[in-house]
Amino acid sequence: MIDSPIFTPVQIGPVTLRNRVIRSAAFENMAYGNKPSKDLFDYHVAVARGGVGMTTLAYASVNRSGLSFDGQLWMREEIVPALKEITDAVHAQGAKASIQLGHCGNMTHRATCGCMPVGASGGFNLYSPTFVRKLRVDEIEALVEDFGHAVDLARQAGFDCVEIHAGHGYLISQFLSPYTNHRHDSFGGSLDNRMRFMRMVIKRVMEAAGDDMGVLVKMNMHDGFRRGMQRGECLEVARELERLGVHAIVLSAGFVSKAPMEVMRGAMPLRTFAHYMDFRKFWWLKAFVRLFGRVVIPTVPYKDAYFLEDAKQFREAVNLPLVCVGGMVSRSSIEEALGAGFCAVQMARALVRDTDFVNKLHSGEVERSDCRHSNYCIGRMYSLEMKCNHCTGELPASLRREIDKAEKRWSR
Repeated sequence: MIDSPIFTPVQIGPVTLRNRVIRSAAFENMAYGNKPSKDLFDYHVAVARGGVGMTTLAYASVNRSGLSFDGQLWMREEIVPALKEITDAVHAQGAKASIQLGHCGNMTHRATCGCMPVGASGGFNLYSPTFVRKLRVDEIEALVEDFGHAVDLARQAGFDCVEIHAGHGYLISQFLSPYTNHRHDSFGGSLDNRMRFMRMVIKRVMEAAGDDMGVLVKMNMHDGFRRGMQRGECLEVARELERLGVHAIVLSAGFVSKAPMEVMRGAMPLRTFAHYMDFRKFWWLKAFVRLFGRVVIPTVPYKDAYFLEDAKQFREAVNLPLVCVGGMVSRSSIEEALGAGFCAVQMARALVRDTDFVNKLHSGEVERSDCRHSNYCIGRMYSLEMKCNHCTGELPASLRREIDKAEKRWSR
């Protein structure tokens, strides 16, 4: 067994993890009908068996209006028993279980969320595409309660931690960012006002979490484009989260409707994306992607530990535990992050490629993941469950060429 700080316990609030690797809340698209499935169960149990300290179920919406996808979890009483089956099985493998809670805001369509999409401000969202309605203050207050209720359900389901999604251009991020928040009331304008919704949510979440659940928050270090949040304001958000008493912050970046590859790095596999899209429902989007995809979704170069240098500035600004994410695919990059003062790392694509990756790192069988960053898993997750290209059997020649080209470009 390799002697490394990676495989030492770490405390996140009241919760102790057996090691410092967390499966990040990367969307699985395995909650068919917005409820847990056997695929979701099997995947997270396999990741737990594979050696992580904690696995995170991704992108669970606190209510129906916050749903972006048919394969996304929707927190409600009827799914608690199935979630409890997952957490019990994860615990049986020696890992902890977390669930990411959020609301997509304007990143949806009436056909999915059951109403006109809502956001910090009204307008038109090209991503869906759809018109969006500005949230009223009474609706904001109701959403805060939905976050608290979702934490209550997570406790009933046996989760050790919750992760609140306050980044990537979803609802809390839409309130924080001047790009999407054009309000003229107490929730808009100054950064202090733009943080108001986040502050209300976190206070309610901390109250619901009590003294036995860990609370992590995923936030942006920057939005990834000129009119979005920049590092200075994001540092203030981190300081505010520390004042609010959260147990750890997960440091990410990017905006799914404006700078999606800032989050994931590399190129969006446009042929894969279009190939799996339902032509009957999205014929116009398939044509748009093929014609203008590279303009709308530009490539952002990939490198290992791609958020680490930015994250170090946040490490200097706050004292609470920080989790580093982004390109954590090798023992050397993980140890570099831990050596820089981060309490843990999160990873996803390495665990899509091989659910046993952490055990193999620990035994010394491997030094880095076999993931070569073609992003095939990302391209298909908008239509099908997230899966690595090496697990899918024979692929059409056009997709294989796209994968091979990306792997040659980004692999070491």
